[in-house]
Amino acid sequence: MASPAPAGARPRERIDRTRLSGTYKSLLAGTLVLILLLVFILENTKRVKVTYFGSSGHLALGVALLIAAVAGALIVGIAGSARIIQLRKHAKRTRS
Repeated sequence: MASPAPAGARPRERIDRTRLSGTYKSLLAGTLVLILLLVFILENTKRVKVTYFGSSGHLALGVALLIAAVAGALIVGIAGSARIIQLRKHAKRTRS
């Protein structure tokens, strides 16, 4: 059972979350991910041969995997953006 507040004590005001606090948390999470990526790249420095549509070259394994991950993220982002545009057009048509 909670004890009652002492006499004369002001009740604690709840502070609403703001966009800035969300941005701060996102920046901290992003910084952590970048540090982990840097460690990953620095630990995987073995050079590997990469061939893509007939062209080939040599890259560090960590860099090659990072490029593949970024390309995958771009594809997912493009598909997600297309879906968002599609849903907005549908919502606009149903409102009219």
